[in-house]
Amino acid sequence: MNIWIFNHYALTPDMSGGTRHYDFAKELVKRGHKVTIVASSFHYAKYQEMKIYDDKEYIQENIDGIDFIWIKTSPYFGNGVARVKNMLGYTYKVLRFTPKLDLKAPDIIIGSSVHLFAVYAAYRLSKKYNTPFIMEVRDLWPQTLIDMGVSRWHPFVLVLGWLECYLYRRADTIITVLPRAVEYIKRYTDPQKVVWISNGFSCTETTLHEKKLSDEKFNILYAGTHGLANDLEVLIDTALYLRHETHLHFTLMGEGPRKRLLQEKAEAYHLNNITFLPMVQKSEVMDYLKSADLLYVGLKDLPLYRYGMSMNKIFEYMAAKKPVLFVSNIDDNLIISCNAGKVVKNYKVEEVAKTIQTFSKMLPKQREVYAKNGYECVQQHFSIEVLTDKMESVLKQWVKV
Repeated sequence: MNIWIFNHYALTPDMSGGTRHYDFAKELVKRGHKVTIVASSFHYAKYQEMKIYDDKEYIQENIDGIDFIWIKTSPYFGNGVARVKNMLGYTYKVLRFTPKLDLKAPDIIIGSSVHLFAVYAAYRLSKKYNTPFIMEVRDLWPQTLIDMGVSRWHPFVLVLGWLECYLYRRADTIITVLPRAVEYIKRYTDPQKVVWISNGFSCTETTLHEKKLSDEKFNILYAGTHGLANDLEVLIDTALYLRHETHLHFTLMGEGPRKRLLQEKAEAYHLNNITFLPMVQKSEVMDYLKSADLLYVGLKDLPLYRYGMSMNKIFEYMAAKKPVLFVSNIDDNLIISCNAGKVVKNYKVEEVAKTIQTFSKMLPKQREVYAKNGYECVQQHFSIEVLTDKMESVLKQWVKV
């Protein structure tokens, strides 16, 4: 098969962040397929350009057997008008330049809804090339904005609502990373079109190359985006609550719109038990995860999670063979179902602190039980190899090979 994937925010391992489509594409290439990924190289969390275009509007590269087309887009910071301009710029240039490239016509096209305009571009090109159109739902737009507090009558929300319905009805198959998203999507189209293919992680990438955190402390690590949904204020308040427990140390690694506010809060409290680190390449992330004693993740209590969640970091954490502390009230929670750690549902700092103390007092072999459970769960159900089996099966329904 010759597969085209349109994902505005697709990344390679050297760029820091989730690499879902790179991982799938690499495995598909191994199986004899040809994959082209069309992305922008302006990093969605670092807010910086990752490629040098000079006077070009796009760059073509082959990385690990995958053909990448990088579209030059305008810079932005945060989630305002400049980001929308960036999205529309990607969409316009995809439609303008892709047909002019010397590319073999695709057998199938996938559009990923990190935003809906990219999916629209994928749909338009599927009509041009007369190929099946697969819509991948990563986030539910505009429901995510509504649940974050934006008025459902905002003009941008209304545009997204119309576009969402338009694309759901025209997709030949809808792939969702959210386990219960079909309950939402079935309002607009036939639920039989919807297939769940989770995020995941390759369990072959879990070797420790270099110890990154001090052996003298019990290290609690968060690695990922510093955004509103991650609710990292809870972790800062927990570090304040436990500031006299000198054997505990908190590390927050990554970037995002709320990082500066979190740093200012830690500075205001004069906390010396917190370290903030920048985002690192994916090849380095595992060294940090495996150097920690406990891996932390939190999610704000938002209605959008009623359709489940599929966070890359959860699978990465479990693949690192470390116990996980998850502060979230999500019922459909892998940490519980895999017995890969502990979950605090009430968001109370005292409860979070108590759970961290419990982990720190465990014998290493007790923590290893949680670690082993998580690793085996990823290996059996959420490895890239297993998930690519599902992806390949979906695509082969539409393409004769």
